[in-house]
Amino acid sequence: MELGNGSRVKEFVFLGLTQSQDLSLVLFLFLCLVYMTTLLGNLLIMVTVSCESRLQTPMYFLLRNLSVLDICFSSITAPKVLADLLSERKTISFRGCLTQMFFFHLLGGADIFSLSVMAFDRYVAITRPLHYVTVMSRGRCTALIVASWAGGFVHSIVQTSLLLPLPFCGPNVVDGFYCDVPQVLTLACTDTFALELLMISNNGLISTLWFVFLLVSYMVILSLIRSHSGEGRKKAVSTCTAHITVVTLHFVPCIYVYARPFSALPTDKAVSVTFTVISPLLNPLIYTLKNQEMKAAMQRLRGRLRPSVMK
Repeated sequence: MELGNGSRVKEFVFLGLTQSQDLSLVLFLFLCLVYMTTLLGNLLIMVTVSCESRLQTPMYFLLRNLSVLDICFSSITAPKVLADLLSERKTISFRGCLTQMFFFHLLGGADIFSLSVMAFDRYVAITRPLHYVTVMSRGRCTALIVASWAGGFVHSIVQTSLLLPLPFCGPNVVDGFYCDVPQVLTLACTDTFALELLMISNNGLISTLWFVFLLVSYMVILSLIRSHSGEGRKKAVSTCTAHITVVTLHFVPCIYVYARPFSALPTDKAVSVTFTVISPLLNPLIYTLKNQEMKAAMQRLRGRLRPSVMK
């Protein structure tokens, strides 16, 4: 839809995931199942860590924060895409689009910083085991979490403040199912080449460098684990492997989306679904399936709840 010069678009129209009604229903059922499992899985982690005294350690304190982020991050896009899959007209207001984009980058940025804090936590646990509890005290962990959220807030403010002054006079059709910088920036009624380069360097380049830095950090940690022996080494390797898997699942789609020119490709929607809906589901699965301590805590929690339910 084209608007006259001087007019500002009042809403954006999503093309969505598919135009087929039959496929829309299948996708609705699948994504609804994924989203509900994401909520329940991360809530289970939060409840288990909060109720289980043996999990009152810095690592699980940070893991609980990651579960909060995963619930919030998936809720930015999942409810809207589920509603749109059952609607013929998929729209979002201009302010709603900017709001969605703001919280998307706020939570996504906080997620990246939180994964970095978790890498630091593992480094301290391996290199300074005797001082671990002192270095990663509850107060310091809380400060690091607050700093992660603050970092996400600053990142998001930068993104939205760069887009706000741009004129949007039409077209208003977004080739996707949620509002993000690559899709919205291309709709501006002005030359955005310089701004696109800035966005790529701000999002894509930094994400790539951060990903490489985290991988190198975990490689260093794994090399230090070689000197350990017995059950402690096995547990440390399992934990670091889970962390590396989550970092990879988060960063690879992020780099694909932001570290290239903002032109649409056939695989964009599939990557976006993985990035926004699937990844928050995989995080709790990875951390629980590869963590014997977490699985044992969940079994103890279930054992305590079962008698109270039967009364």
